[in-house]
Amino acid sequence: MIGDISACKSISHIESRSGSTACRPKFTVETLGLQPEGTLTTYSPKISVITVTKNASRTIRDCLESVKDQDYGAEHIVIDGASSDDTLNIVQEYERCLAKIISEPDNGLYDAMNKGIGLATGEIVAILNSDDLYPHPRVLSRVAEAFNDESIDSCYGDIVYVAKNDTSRVVRYWKSGRYKPSSFYYGWMPPHSAFFVRRSIYDLLGGFNLEIGLAADYELMLRFLLKNRIGTAYIPEILAVMRTGGVANASLVNRMEAHRLAKLAWQVNGLRPKFWTLPAKPIRKLGQYLPRSIDIAIKKSDLAR
Repeated sequence: MIGDISACKSISHIESRSGSTACRPKFTVETLGLQPEGTLTTYSPKISVITVTKNASRTIRDCLESVKDQDYGAEHIVIDGASSDDTLNIVQEYERCLAKIISEPDNGLYDAMNKGIGLATGEIVAILNSDDLYPHPRVLSRVAEAFNDESIDSCYGDIVYVAKNDTSRVVRYWKSGRYKPSSFYYGWMPPHSAFFVRRSIYDLLGGFNLEIGLAADYELMLRFLLKNRIGTAYIPEILAVMRTGGVANASLVNRMEAHRLAKLAWQVNGLRPKFWTLPAKPIRKLGQYLPRSIDIAIKKSDLAR
């Protein structure tokens, strides 16, 4: 069943914060750094950033700081799955920078994401989990600029994976590349943490399908990009940093389950992959670990700062 994001709006114990100007800087044309001199940006969409967390006291501060430091103000919503460690205490240190905080048990990662989307009031929705962070202060400016094109319903970029306990050590570079309708058939997908979508698309096509489990993000992208052909744009920059240690890659059993669920993602959308499509997904990742790819990622990240 595709997640019903509209139902999330009725949650009664949300804490709303107005934010402060120090945490949520006013958008100006100059902050973009992308327009020719003397021209004006005609469109400044409100962006909602959803952060899902549970027992992430070791990493949540980096995530919150990276959103706070953006030069384009955003509505930042934190959905906590009833953490039992120090996560909420850390989150509360940033309450002036946060629009909403909710902490309650949920039905997993994607259920929490659906809650966040349902609470978002921005025109653009970003999802940045508690283990992830933005690599520099201009990420959301780049995203806002992409949505100046009214035909664009989504945009995406590149990401890097870093060592779990050392965010300065890049271990994998996921270069997304430009999308075309045949891309999914060759094992392609954009990285979820660098995928930005108009809120109206979630309203129209639904949220994450909880029945797809670990492949819910893959299914959502298939549904949005391939089945429904929403407009998208590629930003050839590193837009997010992720720590290693994803659940789907934690063991051989989990990888086999991820393969099964990826197949189900095609089936529920009435789509048929090629016989090579699903085996191509992990094969495509091998090049992301090559030293040359990692060196390129480091140089690109340094240039963006």
